[in-house]
Amino acid sequence: MDLKNLVRVIPDFPKEGILFRDITTVLKDAEGLHQSVNAMSEKLEGIDFDVVVGPESRGFIFGVPIAYNMKKGFVPARKEGKLPYETIRKSYGLEYGEATIELHKDAIQKGQKVVIADDLLATGGTCKAICELIEESGAEVVGIVFFIEIEELKGRETLEGYNIHSIIKY
Repeated sequence: MDLKNLVRVIPDFPKEGILFRDITTVLKDAEGLHQSVNAMSEKLEGIDFDVVVGPESRGFIFGVPIAYNMKKGFVPARKEGKLPYETIRKSYGLEYGEATIELHKDAIQKGQKVVIADDLLATGGTCKAICELIEESGAEVVGIVFFIEIEELKGRETLEGYNIHSIIKY
């Protein structure tokens, strides 16, 4: 199955000139979902790691089954104000403004090896902020896996120096 054929492309969403890559068409297809999670898991084979971090919300969709399949824990990275316990946070720039991402203060332990799983690599800003939070916790980012990568947005440049994998590239 060609997973790229399952991704629905919606022009001019959320604004004119954007080609939105809609993964809900992959997720609703049992075989497509199975293959996408397996393909992302395969990219992590041979990497020694302790925990998977997934950013809200689509990173949860891929990160949890990857963690489950590989018998690792999962840590959610959430938007500011969504986690109930003490947090560490990092603000970062967006195209039109700023956002803040948080982790529970005790979620990542010093010395842990961490993998990040998410649906999309665009500019890399969110993932870079998560990498910085992980590293400030004394842990190491040993791999990052994305379902889709939009190459023209140069997210790999933002994440230079990290071990990055993607399944589908546009």
